[in-house]
Amino acid sequence: MNTIKTKMFEPVTIGAWNLKTRTAMAPMTRAFAENETGVVNDLTVEYYRKRAQDGIGLIITEGAVISPRAKGNPGVPGIYTQEQIDGWKKVTEAVHAEGGTIIAQIWHVGRASHHEIAGGLPPQAPSPIAAEGKVSRFGKPFDIPEEMTETDIAEVVNQYKQAAKNAMDAGFDGVEIHGAHGYLIDQFNSDTSNKRSDRYGGDLKQRLTFMKEVLKAVIETVGVERTLIRFSALKIDQPSYMWEDPEKAIQTFIEAFNETGVKMIHPSTMEFTKPIARGLTMHELVRCHWDGIIVGVGGLIQKQQKPPWKKASLILRRLDVRLSPTRIIWHELSGMKNLLITRRRYI
Repeated sequence: MNTIKTKMFEPVTIGAWNLKTRTAMAPMTRAFAENETGVVNDLTVEYYRKRAQDGIGLIITEGAVISPRAKGNPGVPGIYTQEQIDGWKKVTEAVHAEGGTIIAQIWHVGRASHHEIAGGLPPQAPSPIAAEGKVSRFGKPFDIPEEMTETDIAEVVNQYKQAAKNAMDAGFDGVEIHGAHGYLIDQFNSDTSNKRSDRYGGDLKQRLTFMKEVLKAVIETVGVERTLIRFSALKIDQPSYMWEDPEKAIQTFIEAFNETGVKMIHPSTMEFTKPIARGLTMHELVRCHWDGIIVGVGGLIQKQQKPPWKKASLILRRLDVRLSPTRIIWHELSGMKNLLITRRRYI
């Protein structure tokens, strides 16, 4: 474990990023932005500057929504107006002044919203099936969403593309596409929220079509060396959800990633050391089938728990970058082939 701890704080090159350490700050929804405009403020600037000053290798921002309809919580930032871009410029300049690297997580919550938050319009989703539960920080049940037409889908793909361009204009070093946790991309990926009969529905391979279109559009805009994709089984409204055949599902995702050309992936789980198939954890299974960069995260060690170092160290050796959450000492300590640590649980 000492070797892993040492390696975690060594410099590493991941894609286009020359990082000070193999640690990363996970995207955490802070809700610091002005609610009406989605513009970040001086508090946000200082928040990220301090994390860069602390020596975090890669900072992944809180989710920045790509349109008014992409919004799912009060106070979250956007990245679709010039005012929002100008606000983010102050953040990236502050982080770079501390020698840090920062990428923007671009986000569309899909059905996980309410019309009073999503610009007065019903949330968008692959199928008109409401998410379970209530909107975080708002308290009202999730709305029944509007099923997206193929025209709507094409428009949203372009919004992701434009958001990625806006991120680069704001001075970010790249982007992470939030394709996990039951938000829009994951809603297309999931059999519980996608009941479509067109080319965006069907079996898992076919349901990944929307994700692939978004990935290709973003890569075309910012380059493969500056694009990261997050994916998961767990969902905000179904935290215990797991694929029927986890290894087959992971293989299907990786086939889709290979098809798009993406080189860096961010598998997300809340149970880092829990086996899900063949006695292997999610990250171990991913490493069995993926030769590229892995950013690992998963709520590994709470302060009061006895650290499962033996199991964790075996997993950590398969990662490139590890993420560390605010209330966890080592968020993800997996394999060493590609590894970072971020701060946070999930959102």
